[in-house]
Amino acid sequence: MSITFAELGLSADLVAALKTAGFETPTPIQAKAIPPQLANRDIMGIAQTGSGKTAAFALPILSRIIALGTKRRPKTARALILAPTRELAVQIEDTIKLLSRGAHVSTALVLGGVSRFSQVKRIAPGVDFLVATPGRLTDLVREKDIDLSDTTWLVLDEADRMLDMGFINDVRRIAKGTHPGR
Repeated sequence: MSITFAELGLSADLVAALKTAGFETPTPIQAKAIPPQLANRDIMGIAQTGSGKTAAFALPILSRIIALGTKRRPKTARALILAPTRELAVQIEDTIKLLSRGAHVSTALVLGGVSRFSQVKRIAPGVDFLVATPGRLTDLVREKDIDLSDTTWLVLDEADRMLDMGFINDVRRIAKGTHPGR
């Protein structure tokens, strides 16, 4: 007998949205990762590509953000997901948009190689999920285009790869500016 998303502790509205999006039952990483996150515990997960890791970390955060409502402070992000590459960042944002369909949840993507102006404009009113690469986010923090002091959730997706790519100092500075677990 397999476990359901409802049994993991996700809200009925989120479970219904998951069903609509085609998510029937949690994958093993989701079943193991969601309950401790809902209990405000930090996790470190390792699983193969295609195993549902993004949903495993995004669903508990999404559940909490939906409960907070839509009032955000300008130039802030409630949740920050750092990714080592543009391609992964885009995939993460797409998954969050799919999972949050029907909810009033905002996302923004911050990465190098595209217009900085449009990214600053997108985060100006404040966002629920900010998906970013470390280099561009470091620039925006330094220029005070974003304030991470209201960031409650911090996810380092493929942290080992970010560190291998030389982003350790950027990641440390970014993490120090957030307040996970508040």
